[in-house]
Amino acid sequence: MGASGHAIRRHAHERRASGRGRVPGVRHERPVTPPPRRPASARVVRRRRLLLGLLAALVLAAFLFAFVYPTRTYLAQRDQIHRAEERLAVLQRQTATLQRDTKRLEGDAEVERLAREQYGLVRPGETPYVIVPPETTPTSSP
Repeated sequence: MGASGHAIRRHAHERRASGRGRVPGVRHERPVTPPPRRPASARVVRRRRLLLGLLAALVLAAFLFAFVYPTRTYLAQRDQIHRAEERLAVLQRQTATLQRDTKRLEGDAEVERLAREQYGLVRPGETPYVIVPPETTPTSSP
């Protein structure tokens, strides 16, 4: 029994390792098939539809927050940049004009011209003449 008993145990061990055959003392159960499902009741169907509607609304809100709001913000910022660039161009033109006027006013001739035209000033010894426009008389219509 020594040699043959050892061989029997070895074969049983090999069978367990290979996954073939039955292992003594271990219960092998067949898979249990679930009973057939009953159709969902009207209440369950309404709940599912409500949940799907809520889920769709949530997905839509997430989409709006993720894409529409940033797009609106981007477009508004782009418009602000465009207006700021236009304003900058106007200010640069005004700055250039003022710089030209400043350079022109650095000379005495331009200051004298402005003093004569705007303030009616004259040099000492000069006689100012003022041309007075003729009075206009109202004309009556015949």
